[in-house]
Amino acid sequence: MTKLATISMGLLMGALLAGCGSVERLARVGHAPELSPIADPTRDPDYRPVSMPMPAPQDSRQLVANSLWRPGSRTFLRDQRAAAVGDLITVLVAIKDTAQLSNSSERSRGNTENMGLPRLMGLDASYARLLPSGIDPTKLVEANSANTSNGDGKIQRNEAVTMRIAATVNQVLPNGNLVVGGRQQVRVNHEMRDLTVAGIIRPQDIASDNTVQHDRLAEARIAYGGRGTISDVQQPRYGQQLLDAILPF
Repeated sequence: MTKLATISMGLLMGALLAGCGSVERLARVGHAPELSPIADPTRDPDYRPVSMPMPAPQDSRQLVANSLWRPGSRTFLRDQRAAAVGDLITVLVAIKDTAQLSNSSERSRGNTENMGLPRLMGLDASYARLLPSGIDPTKLVEANSANTSNGDGKIQRNEAVTMRIAATVNQVLPNGNLVVGGRQQVRVNHEMRDLTVAGIIRPQDIASDNTVQHDRLAEARIAYGGRGTISDVQQPRYGQQLLDAILPF
């Protein structure tokens, strides 16, 4: 395959990949993004039950029939907090992240080497025959090297995300921890906003109003993004993304 054919094949593949995303955009020209249907998250092809390290099981004594306490209760009244698969819980997300890093480095090194063989096992008398004329045996090797490196780096970031999102208990782990996940979609005109949250929480961290702070979620996955006419304009063109990925310079 010639070089021209290879380049043409690469451009064709890039165009096909770009077309996959363009078909969806062309299909909704003049229409707002469609809302996703409400569905069981455990039936999603990408759903995978969470498996975490568990403590050794402990024996629990059976409660007598006339006990004032029932399994899972924390008060005499019914516990309204999420505890079983299918229960709802509100996750409070309040992220205010600030990071500022600054690094500077400087390195310099110089080296000089000289080596000669004025005498070697009595062979100095034969240097004239062994070596080309004009070579000084005392200065056979001479090397110089210098190296200088300077580097500066700076990162300054400020992020703030505040939202409330209802999640569903998808799984109860053997130690009682709850695997929760939720998704929320908000459409304003032709712009869609997607909010997703997932993680593992302890029942003890659930407040009395059935809410939990986002920093109580282990393996937290929180996403806030959008799609629509405004988001499309903010995205680099497919050709530009392709060139950014394959160009080595």
